[in-house]
Amino acid sequence: MKLIYTDSLVIGAGLAGLRVAIASKERGLDTVVLSLIPAKRSHSAAAQGGMQASLGNTVKGMGDDEDVHFQDTVKGSDWGCDQDVARMFAHCAPKAVRELANWGVPWTRITKGPRQVVVNAEKVTIEEAEEAHGLINARDFGGTKKWRTCYTADGTGHSLLYAVDNKAISMDIPVHERMEALSLIHDGKRCHGVVARCLITGELIAYVAKSTTIATGGYGRIYEVSTNAIICEGVGQALALETGVAKLGNMEAVQFHPTAIVPVGILTTEGCRGDGGLLRDKDGHRFMPDYEPEKKELASRDVVSRRMTEHMRKGKGVDSPYGPHLWLDITLLGRKHVETNLREVKEICENFLGIDPAKDWIPVRPTQHYSMGGIRTDATGQSPQLKGLFSVGEAACWDMHGFNRLGGNSLAETVVGGMIIGKYVADFCEQNTLEIDTSLVESFVGKLQSEIDELIDGEGTENPFELKQQMQQIMMDYVGIFRNGPELEKAVSELQDLLKRANALGLKCKKRHANPELVEALRVKRMLKVALTVAAGAAARTESRGAHAREDFPQRNDKDWLNRTLSSWPDANSLSPQLEYEQLDVMKMELPPGYRGYGIDNAIAHPDTEKREQEIAEIISQLGPDADRHQQQAAVMPFDVPDSLKPKNERLSDTLAHSSTGEIAK
Repeated sequence: MKLIYTDSLVIGAGLAGLRVAIASKERGLDTVVLSLIPAKRSHSAAAQGGMQASLGNTVKGMGDDEDVHFQDTVKGSDWGCDQDVARMFAHCAPKAVRELANWGVPWTRITKGPRQVVVNAEKVTIEEAEEAHGLINARDFGGTKKWRTCYTADGTGHSLLYAVDNKAISMDIPVHERMEALSLIHDGKRCHGVVARCLITGELIAYVAKSTTIATGGYGRIYEVSTNAIICEGVGQALALETGVAKLGNMEAVQFHPTAIVPVGILTTEGCRGDGGLLRDKDGHRFMPDYEPEKKELASRDVVSRRMTEHMRKGKGVDSPYGPHLWLDITLLGRKHVETNLREVKEICENFLGIDPAKDWIPVRPTQHYSMGGIRTDATGQSPQLKGLFSVGEAACWDMHGFNRLGGNSLAETVVGGMIIGKYVADFCEQNTLEIDTSLVESFVGKLQSEIDELIDGEGTENPFELKQQMQQIMMDYVGIFRNGPELEKAVSELQDLLKRANALGLKCKKRHANPELVEALRVKRMLKVALTVAAGAAARTESRGAHAREDFPQRNDKDWLNRTLSSWPDANSLSPQLEYEQLDVMKMELPPGYRGYGIDNAIAHPDTEKREQEIAEIISQLGPDADRHQQQAAVMPFDVPDSLKPKNERLSDTLAHSSTGEIAK
């Protein structure tokens, strides 16, 4: 048995994983990262539009601050998020953007003076302040009150990943590529590391560590069509699920992005609509103002996706061999803007559709895009059930997104969450020891080896590729944008049948080293368990909240369902997850549940909402008229971050205010 020890083990070399590794290495801790692929090929590179941070530099962002970003995030989550975490995130996001600038991210910058932008289908001229010249720019995104999304054209994820990976390289952080973690080593109370398989040699290696951080991204590939990379199959979530101890949170919360191209499902960034692009139907009619007259194309993603689907159901979609679609029109932005700020979109359209988006409309429809659910953690990123197990980014349910994520908050979460949780991981490693039990390690290695032996030497007949395809079709058909009881029950039943069949998997290729069929067989059973947590959670949640839209229960029910779904897997032979619920305490919320701002307000109110609103008003009044927003916030809902991240953020508006009073001369 080959055993490798490290202090901090990170599974996944995307932005979140690398940022945790950097935080560990900065403390002098021995750090190792495992990755299926070379780090710079991670799915983080696919993020296009930008990351949210309340810098408030551009004229359209003036007045933005942590309070506004926090409120947008909570409303965007449909009150499903952890408000403490949302506060931590909003406070630290500006610090992360500026740190990334220091690491070499070429943020798009502001040019002083007049510039032309498209707002609500009209070209308008805005005047950028002379003092803002050269500062980091921001674009508009859905569900936000201010222009807050910092960007590098439409290749933001690419720019960030290269800068962060280069930082990791400069710190000599080893990334063990072509390594797939397949089993967590644990004793029921403490995580000891993972058993990983080399995708090239087939060798099993035990990585033992004080802390193990899962940063493997989302589980979009349990669906047939997804904007996710093909490696985003939910195996990271399955690692935690199969412990029988660690729990997953809100797995039914799956986001569909409004504008993926038809038929391949590749994303066209929300920046297209943020910069002024329009959605049109088969008649060329701009339909979103009919449904959402205030936010139009820039409503939250879950809302836009549902409105698009409703419109196509009315027969307003464009017929195609791949089913109906709608049009995304960015021609009004002009060729210069498209070729400068949306050049990845232009290349995607040219290479996959054979069209020029500067003059042609883009065929789009909603497609699975993001997983709000994941490994349930506390505010420090650690699993409450399994000490030493951390998770960050899309793999985790930290939980700042609740039941719907705002565009730009995911890319931000990778680096902001990685920055915050990385410090807590380092604290944990410094404050805890690990007694290495080789017999425990050997038992997990042996169990995985037996699974591989059975697949190669056994007499199973089920084809892993066929099971996976059937699973993806079930999820697409029955657990999509709109959901209902009969279809969800059918999904659960059919997925259970597939899980039974997965016990009889067989391989045609008997190689033990580089064998894609073996890789698929090892993954598909784990993926089926993840799919069942999604379907079972959706079937049990009899309300509509954020991206979870039940046609048979259209109301958001704060009275009965203001909670977080927790899923665990009882034992290896079980066919269903065990569901329980973690209540959200309204009396601890800074922003009690209210009207989100879309459609009719049909929510069933929580009995404590009015009481909490009155309590907050009383707290604010007792502080007196001289209390600033920071003092008010701390009195209503105090939150904590590592000491180095506690200082307040300074903005251009602060500088200008000080300058006008003579306090600052520049």
